[in-house]
Amino acid sequence: MADDAEQRKAPRRERRAAPRPARPPRPPGETGAARHFAQSYAEARDKFFVAARSRGLGVETHVHPLPGRDGEMIAMDVARDGDLAAPSVLVVSSACHGVEGFCGSGVQVALLGDAAFHDEAADAGVAVLYVHGLNPHGFSWWRRTTNENVDLNRNFRDFAAAAPANARYDELAALIVPATWPPDAATTAALDAFVARHGDRELQQAISGGQYAHPRGLFYGGSEPTWSHATLRQVLRRHATRCARLGWIDLHTGLGPSGHGERIFACRDDAAAYARAKAWWGDVTSFYDGTSTSAVLTGLMFNAAYDEAPQAEYTGIALEYGTQPQDEVMLALRADQWLENHPDTDDATRAAIKRQVRDAFYVDTAEWKEQIVAQGVDAARGALRGLGG
Repeated sequence: MADDAEQRKAPRRERRAAPRPARPPRPPGETGAARHFAQSYAEARDKFFVAARSRGLGVETHVHPLPGRDGEMIAMDVARDGDLAAPSVLVVSSACHGVEGFCGSGVQVALLGDAAFHDEAADAGVAVLYVHGLNPHGFSWWRRTTNENVDLNRNFRDFAAAAPANARYDELAALIVPATWPPDAATTAALDAFVARHGDRELQQAISGGQYAHPRGLFYGGSEPTWSHATLRQVLRRHATRCARLGWIDLHTGLGPSGHGERIFACRDDAAAYARAKAWWGDVTSFYDGTSTSAVLTGLMFNAAYDEAPQAEYTGIALEYGTQPQDEVMLALRADQWLENHPDTDDATRAAIKRQVRDAFYVDTAEWKEQIVAQGVDAARGALRGLGG
């Protein structure tokens, strides 16, 4: 663990042979919310460091053992604004799902630059903890998963117990990530037939709910804690064991209408916590009662809050921003997993799929970014009101 700008310097590492797609040029003189967002992991990390330093904050850096897509050092970076003994802590985290960090990092940078927000936090006795790049490998490499091909938000389960079963995924595994890409007509027809029998919602549940038997498939929860899992627990043990109240906003993309931030209840199935979440954030949905666009999920990251900060009253949401239609997002994920399973794919196909993935989780327009920041700041202020009450 280290800090400061020294940790942003990229050591020389051997790069993966296949090239990645070129980054689009940044429009000159970006203003408004767009200035908080980046075109690469390295740029996002630099913006986070600059924003934290501008507030006079140190950055606690947990270095990942592998390099990023351009050979750069990658890390989970943490900045805290507030006393270690503060009675309430608000966690704002990004990049649980790697490539979704383009959005989450922008919200974090915007909040760090909002002096009025931090004045409100100090007045309310709330320390704000920014965790940037929960899954830095996926962020840098434009993947949703960790370097272990694990969905971090399915990785927080009891590994001493039997893994949850997902019979539907088992049934569909060879169709979800087929042997050839694009999928052939027979594969598409078989998935269409499943939907005709069971409905779109059942397909979503089968694919995204979490599975533990197909390590080269989608939404794989892993067979042990990932690096990101273990590192996040270290961060919570350092920063969340003294507070009486703990709030958490985890920033995501890929579900729902473009630009809309759904506030999804991210706690165990507890009526009192759900009531607090609604009081803090207003229109909160939940997969427990079927109101959320999300499927019912297993191995969720919020379990770490209960484990590492048992003394605190915990309340959290996943702030899930829509990007593209769900069918297009799922197609991008399937393509990316196929690509990961076929590392010798030609450069042109590789570049096209990686661009497809980033576009599925990051809408690179000024209008979308304005919507994202406005809703993120509003959610953060809602948490301050709840935690300071």
